[in-house]
Amino acid sequence: MAVTTALPGWLKPMNRLVKLLSRTGLPLGTIHVLSVPGRTTGAMRATPVSPLTVDGKRYVLSPLPTSDWVRNAQVAGWGLLAAGRKSSRVRLEEVTDPVEKAAVLRAFPAEVPTGVPFFVRVGAVTSGSPDEFEAAAPGCVVFRVVS
Repeated sequence: MAVTTALPGWLKPMNRLVKLLSRTGLPLGTIHVLSVPGRTTGAMRATPVSPLTVDGKRYVLSPLPTSDWVRNAQVAGWGLLAAGRKSSRVRLEEVTDPVEKAAVLRAFPAEVPTGVPFFVRVGAVTSGSPDEFEAAAPGCVVFRVVS
């Protein structure tokens, strides 16, 4: 399945709103804000993510492997993960093992059901089925979040 390179028009305004609400301490379900230093400037760049836990390990993932936050995380290898006003520095280890990636993607629809529509919207999957998410694993980027 082809993943679109064009982001939905609502994404940037929605991300700004989520970051603002997070800073106020408002609980946002599974959503956290991940800040990663930019590749060029080193300035912290924030994006909403929904961490999930699989086999006792935490992960964040993206169906868009060339998105700026993914490329920044690949270069930096660390970030600040915030839930409301609480923030902690984390190491971001890109998962390259196809079996581990598949297991994380398979768990995503059950662990983060509110994230499924985004994957559908960008064309990574057509439904919320665990099998389809698992099949999409090679085209996604997964980071293990280590405190």
